[in-house]
Amino acid sequence: MQFEFTEVFVRVVGTSPVIQALAGGIIIALLNLVGASLVLVWRNPSERTLDSMLGFAAGVMLAAAFTSLIIPGIEEYSAGNPIPTLIGVGLGALFLDRSDVLVPHAHYLLTGNRRTDAAGGGKKLPVTDERLAGVILFILAITLHNMPEGLAVGVAFGAAMGDPAQLGGALSLMFAIGLQNVPEGLAVSVAAINAGLDRRLYAAVAGIRAGIVEIPLAVLGAVAVTTIEPLLPYAMGFAAGAMLFVISDEIIPETHRGGYERVATLGLMAGVIVMLYLDIALAG
Repeated sequence: MQFEFTEVFVRVVGTSPVIQALAGGIIIALLNLVGASLVLVWRNPSERTLDSMLGFAAGVMLAAAFTSLIIPGIEEYSAGNPIPTLIGVGLGALFLDRSDVLVPHAHYLLTGNRRTDAAGGGKKLPVTDERLAGVILFILAITLHNMPEGLAVGVAFGAAMGDPAQLGGALSLMFAIGLQNVPEGLAVSVAAINAGLDRRLYAAVAGIRAGIVEIPLAVLGAVAVTTIEPLLPYAMGFAAGAMLFVISDEIIPETHRGGYERVATLGLMAGVIVMLYLDIALAG
């Protein structure tokens, strides 16, 4: 199975890690588009369903952070020395933490809560301005949280260095992140409606736009690690740390907010199982 997938991928895309990363970024962004566009035909997904799907996405990201980034970063790219990769994990989490100071948490908008003007002493914004501000902040927040996924895919392809024998891990990560982008894209579109985008087409566009950032980040990750190879374990740790931060700080709390924590947990376990299977099947 590993040989078949990697052979087809190399035949279509070539052996350049940067071009492979570009293709990987496009694939995961397209799957985000599929998820975001579901809101056009699936008009009212229940909160229970969304929580289970987001739990699945969290499980995929959780397993991928370790199997495709942290463990290879330590064992294969820093000769068993954990320090560079663990420094990267810390920096990735710190980056998302500091970024969240500038961009409000997405879960405030996911729940449809009203925002207030802090500069105006807590005075509620006018409805039109409030909705516009909510949509802008929402898109910024989700875009920020999609960055680690694109970066992780790019770093994985850069680490493979175009070697077909090493591509299995990168492909498993690409498929896993693409798979979890489907429920995430749907959740983004639904949340955009809650934030004030009443027309579903506009909401789908907001979801798609939030996923586009994954393409340049995938290319950047591949260029960085292939140009400055010693950065590789740090970059793998950084992508993993950022992903783990998003899981713990945003996705899990949001899925437990509406009283469906059990189904969200089962979704998370299913996501972990799927990612582990993909890692074994594709990475050999």
